[in-house]
Amino acid sequence: MIHESLAAGRWQKMTLAEQMGNVGSEFERARVWKQKARPDKFEPALARFAELMDLTVSDQRWQGMRRRELARAKEESLAALIGEDLQQQSLQDYFLQFAILARAKH
Repeated sequence: MIHESLAAGRWQKMTLAEQMGNVGSEFERARVWKQKARPDKFEPALARFAELMDLTVSDQRWQGMRRRELARAKEESLAALIGEDLQQQSLQDYFLQFAILARAKH
């Protein structure tokens, strides 16, 4: 596990906006490193992204439609990162909204 302290309980204390803002940061890092053809940087960023998405999807506070949306976001994001469609501005915008919301609340 890469994010042991987060998995130990810190992650579950964050709001959904904070969680997804952090997830979005890793998404963007992975996207940029893939675009720059740097597998040495891309693969760890992809692993961090996947782990944070797993922690978010498994957070017991997020149920029903919210959990389904999170699972779908994970699926679409991984497909974009692993595939060749890295110009998906809609995914970048999706994650950015959470980061803006999290920052506005602090």
